[in-house]
Amino acid sequence: MPSVSHFPLSPRIAMLGLTAALLSASGAGSLSAQSLSGSAASLDRQNRVAREHDFTFLDTADRVRYFADQGWLVPIRPTGDFSLHAVSFPYARPEVELFVQRLGAQYRAACGEQLVVTSLTRPTTRQPNNASDRSVHPTGMALDIRYSRDRRCRTWLQGVLTDLERQGILEATLERRPVHYHVALFPRQYSAYVAAIQTRPSVVTAQVATAQVAKAYTVRSGDSLWTIARRHGTTVDQLKDVNGIDGSRIFVGQVIEVPFGS
Repeated sequence: MPSVSHFPLSPRIAMLGLTAALLSASGAGSLSAQSLSGSAASLDRQNRVAREHDFTFLDTADRVRYFADQGWLVPIRPTGDFSLHAVSFPYARPEVELFVQRLGAQYRAACGEQLVVTSLTRPTTRQPNNASDRSVHPTGMALDIRYSRDRRCRTWLQGVLTDLERQGILEATLERRPVHYHVALFPRQYSAYVAAIQTRPSVVTAQVATAQVAKAYTVRSGDSLWTIARRHGTTVDQLKDVNGIDGSRIFVGQVIEVPFGS
């Protein structure tokens, strides 16, 4: 993930000050794993996860506010990285808050614009006419994201969503009417994913301490791990260790930490 220490964050998301590469260590640039086309099977998975979490499908605005008062839903507050547009109920499960904070920071670093969230928790009585009667928005585990006019931003976002979907962390669909991204986040799976990422700061700290100097570098067209390592006097193995990269794939717009003089 990109370094986001310049934005004030809650303790729950303090681990965000790593690098942009950490959101999807396996390479978020590929769109081949999933199509984001949606399906009955995808809805089945979303509803199965909601049942496994014992989530309630909230039916009224009063129930949403009650769940927020109890702390089962948390307020989603805009930051410099993401904004809310026409969101009637700005609440969601705590894991969704973490996801939006992390994704927004990466998204802005990768393509220079804010991520725009257009829907979060929606009670069953306030669903739009074209919503599926099996939508998991009433559980607080889903969000909608605006479709960017910038092709580069869309490519980056779709790459991240397809990679996380491939790992079983969420289900994402590119909806057409109106065009937007629907994301159903799987809280336990996402929590486990973040917990695994949290083991990496010690590696980053050790590498930076050895190198004495490190900086964030945005991957450009034509770059490879080898060319970046050679340009900055480090090695491919150190780049991979510092950024938690398992293979050799990197993508344009990705932000990685580069140690010097290693």
